[in-house]
Amino acid sequence: MRARIYRRPKSAMQSGHGTLNNWVLEWQRAEPQRPDPLMGWIGGGETQQQVVLFFPTREEAVAYAEAHDLSYDAEIAHDRVVKPKAYGDNFRTDRADNWTH
Repeated sequence: MRARIYRRPKSAMQSGHGTLNNWVLEWQRAEPQRPDPLMGWIGGGETQQQVVLFFPTREEAVAYAEAHDLSYDAEIAHDRVVKPKAYGDNFRTDRADNWTH
């Protein structure tokens, strides 16, 4: 079974970035999901898919996977670039470009 190590992206339903620093180790599916013949719900027989492990750093997640002999894919996280902005900059007289609506 193969594991995936990554950092979760921010959901569109939240504005904060407080819980995005954790690294996640979760297992990929070995078999496809199938519909239940009675209810029609999608599911499968894998219970390992329900296990999600959180780690504070990528190195700890990789060390856990290597200690338990798991094959894994570790993704590289892209840091968020914040451009400082101020409302008053819209009305500066020394702007390099034209002001438009």
